[in-house]
Amino acid sequence: MTPEIRRIGAFEGLPAFPATSRVKAVPTGPLARILFRGSPAAAAAVSAAFGAPLSTVPMRAGEAGGRAALWLGPDEWLLIGRDGEGEAILAAIAGAVAEPHSAVDVGHRNTGLILSGARAVDVLNAGCPLDLHPSAFPVGMCTRTLLGKAEIVLWRQAADRFHIEGWRSFAPYLLGFLAEAAREYA
Repeated sequence: MTPEIRRIGAFEGLPAFPATSRVKAVPTGPLARILFRGSPAAAAAVSAAFGAPLSTVPMRAGEAGGRAALWLGPDEWLLIGRDGEGEAILAAIAGAVAEPHSAVDVGHRNTGLILSGARAVDVLNAGCPLDLHPSAFPVGMCTRTLLGKAEIVLWRQAADRFHIEGWRSFAPYLLGFLAEAAREYA
């Protein structure tokens, strides 16, 4: 008899985030995550093949059809798609780009949380050094930064909604840090 193989979520078994009317944190669940590096010409080809624009404007995300491309550097983007799309995204990239490039599936390494609510900025600023005022970090902006001692990718999806990407091994730390920072808003 073959044992059943089951994917265990990075936040499974951890204490629940103390959701309030002012702030809540919800795991994104499994997603396809591809780290792409390439020239501007390769990025343009990948935009068409991926179905979401790879921004050439620093620190901006492009979205379309349930997919997102987060600008991480002049030649680097984090491509996010629905669970199970990783192989199809990699195949589309391979078919679209003939020149040297890199496309690596990091879906096994990364995990994500959605932090939302009227106090989401205050909770993030308990451990994130960025100025998250909408004039400095508007909707659609994304960047690598720190949350406490963990490196994250932070993407502002709405005035009071942030997508946080981090390494799976930091999931307990990130959730615990955010829960502690949110305690005063309970």
